[in-house]
Amino acid sequence: MTRVVICSPLEPDLVARIAAVDPRVEVLYEPELLPVPRYEGDHVGVLPELTGAQRARWFDLTSTAEVAFDFDRRAPDRVNEDFPRLRWLQGTSAGLGRFTDRYPLDLSKVVVTTAAGVHAVPLAEFVLAGLLHFVKDIPRLKAWQAERRWTRYTSRTLAGQRVLVVGLGAVGRHTAAVLAGLGVEVIGAIRPGGTATAPGVSAVVTFDAIGPVLPTVDAVVLACPLTPATEGLLGAAEIAAMKPDAVVVNIARGQVVDELALTTALAGGALRGAVLDVATVEPLPNDSPLWTLPNVVISPHSASTAANENALITTLFCDNLRRWLDGTPLRNVYRPDLGY
Repeated sequence: MTRVVICSPLEPDLVARIAAVDPRVEVLYEPELLPVPRYEGDHVGVLPELTGAQRARWFDLTSTAEVAFDFDRRAPDRVNEDFPRLRWLQGTSAGLGRFTDRYPLDLSKVVVTTAAGVHAVPLAEFVLAGLLHFVKDIPRLKAWQAERRWTRYTSRTLAGQRVLVVGLGAVGRHTAAVLAGLGVEVIGAIRPGGTATAPGVSAVVTFDAIGPVLPTVDAVVLACPLTPATEGLLGAAEIAAMKPDAVVVNIARGQVVDELALTTALAGGALRGAVLDVATVEPLPNDSPLWTLPNVVISPHSASTAANENALITTLFCDNLRRWLDGTPLRNVYRPDLGY
């Protein structure tokens, strides 16, 4: 038997789907030991206080499992001791960030897979909504509505604009295809050696060569993983090079942008606006000026969380579980050398 321990909240019917993959699969799922979800699709939740007996029971489960669905957030630094038989861990997010700093897994023994691709549709829709928010000048319309002001005006079109999409993974590729389908000229930015073509992308540059492109685009969409190569990628110099009516959309990680430089540019009118699903420090501190800037849209790192997220991740996991049992290559294997 292959024992699979579920480490984050999951609907019972989805647990049943995992168990039905193969008779050789034994699913270890005891929701009373897991975090309590705060919203649909919450994989972090609120950790309950466990009794001594419950802690012992949880160790009984983790210490016998070869496969884990999601990370155990109760004791990250004890992952090797608590999961001595672990050989494969399926994450529930596309970007694992610097998870190795918190989970010192022995990656020579444990394969980690991500949920890359699961969140492409909701994130691309979020990007589209954010760009249209400024293209159609929704902030001005809301201000006029509050004043009961009826004044005709002229808006722009998204079609014909030029957008730089930084990162052409599953999310970046789908975003590029959506934008191109609406008449947007899409330029892609990739890591050196990355995939240089994607549907809807008219040209590609490497991360270190975006400088000359920035003054020519109407928006920058950050959809890249956080790695040493992308940390601070959009710095003060890069922001200063952008058009004053350009928009920044960040669905990557907060650390990809110099947040202070971005805030200064937005407050001073050097940028038209920003749509931010992430921040350098999360939750975004109460005293951050980003909260009150009228040309900023804040999303609490939730743009990817759709109502059907758990079902999509379970579908991916079931496919990978079948591959694991059959001894064939897994999808979305984490590569420590790349950081994703």
